[in-house]
Amino acid sequence: MYWNMCQQLAHHTVNGCNVRVGDMIASGTISGPEKHEFGSMLELAWKGTEPIAMKDGSTRVFMNDNDTCTMKGFAEKDGVKIGFGECVSKLLPAI
Repeated sequence: MYWNMCQQLAHHTVNGCNVRVGDMIASGTISGPEKHEFGSMLELAWKGTEPIAMKDGSTRVFMNDNDTCTMKGFAEKDGVKIGFGECVSKLLPAI
């Protein structure tokens, strides 16, 4: 990443954006160079050319309208774990 999280927060707030305790700031997908390290649907499906097998037997290349996306994460160091609960969102169709 070019900007660290402190720089991203400063850029976010310098124009008056309110940030409060508990707000979640996402920096985007941070992927590795190897296929097993890809993190976004676009990378995993190789721009839609390599379908991904789902648990129900179907395949997908992109997220679809009405899909539900769940994010959860944590960091751990020296036995101390910090993270956040599930962040769930539904992708609604364009109006």
